[in-house]
Amino acid sequence: MRNLVAGGLDVCWVLVFVAIGRASHEEAGSLGGFAGTAWPFLVGLAVGWGVWRAWRRADALVPVGVGVWVTAVVVGMVLRVLAGQGTAAAFVVVATVFLGVGLLGWRGVAHVLRGRRVSADAYK
Repeated sequence: MRNLVAGGLDVCWVLVFVAIGRASHEEAGSLGGFAGTAWPFLVGLAVGWGVWRAWRRADALVPVGVGVWVTAVVVGMVLRVLAGQGTAAAFVVVATVFLGVGLLGWRGVAHVLRGRRVSADAYK
């Protein structure tokens, strides 16, 4: 169950990234356009989960979180190039930062909460 939640958080963050990006550029809200923007990053995310075996410790910040993040961005950008989609430098920076905040952010929170739980258990 934990892996399902972790995967869901990652997928949701990619979808939030796509939704905000498309809205900020006033692109039509069509499902096809949304899917066309999302698929490279979702594939990159899936590749990252596979390469880093994220199901073993999906909430680990390092190396899993960092690996999944970098893989999602790199594979996503390569697929965008192959699909004839834009990869302007500003877009690459925004995508890297935004995806990093989300994909690493929830893992960082989980790490802190896990540490507090361990500390609290030590005083029982």
